Amino acid sequence: MTDATAAAVDTVTNAVATPDRAQPFAALGLKPDEYERIRGILGRRPTSGELAMYSVMWSEHCSYKSSKVHLRQFGRKVTDEMRQRLMVGMGENAGVIDAGEGWAVTFKIESHNHPSFVEPFQGAATGVGGIVRDIISMGARPVAVMDALRFGAVGHPDTARVVHGVVGGISFYGNCLGLPNIGGETRFDATYQANPLVNALAVGVLRHEDLHLANARGAGNQVVLFGARTGGDGIGGASILASESFEAGSARKRPSVQVGDPFAEKVLIECCLELFAGDLVEGIQDLGAAGISCATSELASNGDGGMQIDLDRVLLRDPTLTPEEILMSESQERMMAIVAPAKLADFLAVTAKWEVETSVLGEVTGTGRLVIDWHGETIVDVDPRTVAVDGPVYERPIARPSWIDDLNAASGNDLPRGDDGADLRAQLLRVAGHPDLADASWITAQYDHYVMGNTALATPDDAGMVRVDEASGLGFAVATDGNGRFGQLDPYLGAQLSLAEAYRNVAATGAVPAAVSDCLNFGSPEDPEVMWQFERAVTGLADGCVELGIPVTGGNVSFYNQTGSTPIHPTPVIAVLGLIDDVGRRIPSGWQDDGHNLYLLGTTREELSGSAWASVVHGHLGGRPPIVDLAFERRLAATMAAAAQESLAASAHDLSDGGLAQALVDGVLRFGVGARVWLEEIMERDGVDAATALFSESAGRMIVTVPREDDVRFLGLCRGRDVPVLRIGVTSATGELEVQGRFAIGVDELAAVSRTTLPAAFA
Repeated sequence: MTDATAAAVDTVTNAVATPDRAQPFAALGLKPDEYERIRGILGRRPTSGELAMYSVMWSEHCSYKSSKVHLRQFGRKVTDEMRQRLMVGMGENAGVIDAGEGWAVTFKIESHNHPSFVEPFQGAATGVGGIVRDIISMGARPVAVMDALRFGAVGHPDTARVVHGVVGGISFYGNCLGLPNIGGETRFDATYQANPLVNALAVGVLRHEDLHLANARGAGNQVVLFGARTGGDGIGGASILASESFEAGSARKRPSVQVGDPFAEKVLIECCLELFAGDLVEGIQDLGAAGISCATSELASNGDGGMQIDLDRVLLRDPTLTPEEILMSESQERMMAIVAPAKLADFLAVTAKWEVETSVLGEVTGTGRLVIDWHGETIVDVDPRTVAVDGPVYERPIARPSWIDDLNAASGNDLPRGDDGADLRAQLLRVAGHPDLADASWITAQYDHYVMGNTALATPDDAGMVRVDEASGLGFAVATDGNGRFGQLDPYLGAQLSLAEAYRNVAATGAVPAAVSDCLNFGSPEDPEVMWQFERAVTGLADGCVELGIPVTGGNVSFYNQTGSTPIHPTPVIAVLGLIDDVGRRIPSGWQDDGHNLYLLGTTREELSGSAWASVVHGHLGGRPPIVDLAFERRLAATMAAAAQESLAASAHDLSDGGLAQALVDGVLRFGVGARVWLEEIMERDGVDAATALFSESAGRMIVTVPREDDVRFLGLCRGRDVPVLRIGVTSATGELEVQGRFAIGVDELAAVSRTTLPAAFA
């Protein structure tokens, strides 16, 4: 280190000697009172390195400072039933569920929204990479990924840029890792125009004994950084710093979006799994948001509380990085491990075998302080809990929106419907051809669904399913769902409807729903109306999970998704994971054989507000969302699990966006087998008209096809569990979807409408 460089480094000694030195805390996203609080904690002004750490770790993304007070109800509202399968809950890198037979499944969903608007390809790619490393850090092998995407209006000139970049980034990273992409969802709406949502999910499997947690225990244990070298990419990704260093006159442009290398991550996965198998790791943490600042402070906070680091030992891609930039860098494909001294040589032998660069940065101490040195000078000396745990907690003002009563008063049930066959046919085709509901294979064909050879179900099935154990057939199913329209009308019910839909999608495969991970996407927390939406959604989700008996195991909050003063619709994306004893008994979502009876499970109500029909046919959003009966959703799920166990159902598909009409379109197009359906039974039993029977989005419904020889047993199954069941048609080899007495549409015409929408817009 040169004399000039040494003089530029802001040490603790220098901070004590220059208490009045001005610091750019506001440029780093800190409020004046937060900066004063840091000074009070330290008893002096922070060094530049300490300021860097506090700024990123106290950011909204890392600290959850505006959401903590509401998220705590996930921990408070936990019953014994919800704990039965829960091995690791919130607070770790990912939740872990006991899958039985000594196996466990870990999963999590997180957002990478803002980077994916700035640089869509790398933003989406590194979103996949980051969530996969969360899974690795639990001691698991990643086995699947999914994505939930929201883009702006299809016709907007910027939408294609974002769509091509995001889809390309997801496919590039996931395919290179060799992980199957087994499902997800894609929606388009002007509310997301400058705020696309890129929510990435990953799932991993592990044996119970291989579980690892993120903590640094045992004085003298070594702190080891391994993986890619640290570069200048991603600096400030977790705060607002994107282009400036801390010293006047030394500004340089740094990319605020990380750059990913999936081949390096693939090697890192195998290296980590060998380290776990050799019992060479005491604790481990991935480096994602806030980089070394996060890994060191969180590991120390979760362990004995002390750690000493020599930052100049970090291997760099860019030797000009300042210590502050090294602390804040979010370069990808990096992990930090805590290793016992006696195992260090074996640890280094494994990383050398995989040609993974490794540096020993320091050791765990018993001091209760996180001390970071730079060329022999101390630049950070803090209590790590004040950085990673005891940050600001805000009870933001909450105000019920002034506009919501008028919005709720404009009911979708009052819209003109049309009742003759020609009208209904035209409306069905408009809904089926909308980008939200049209065939998504232009996107999903870019992903590998079956790599690794354990995929049992994948898009466009209701949920993805993967075999965990080849000998027994044990597997899991997972689905993601969100509905911004319902969230805008009523965030409490909107969250519960999204939860119910994901739960129902998993149940439709025959799996038993077991756990939840959530990605909560909202506008600015500084807007009291947004905070009202957020509080209502979190409360709705927490209450819903109690009623369903499944825990929230973790997730992510993404705030500031808005353009100017206009926030996105409240969009909680809910992932539900379920378990199945034998994937050989799975239920697909489309029918393959003619002559099977088609049953509607559940009850149809006049619930057109917030529906795809209201939006697509009338350009309308208003009214109240459908009601939610979570006790019934549980009965419906138990019925489908029993149907799968007894092999009674040939196919099952939930009713959600687009109602019965869209479910029939999906079922017909899945394998090209037609259906003849009659609406009169629904209309008479449920007291609704033909348009409502087709397009209502009442919750708690599925269509199930059953071979005729299994009719009696299936009907007995439903009636024994108090699930309304109604025969509404039969699958047929006629090559058309016929709504008897009203209209018919050939499979070829349906396919032409559904399968050309996205290619016409983006191909």
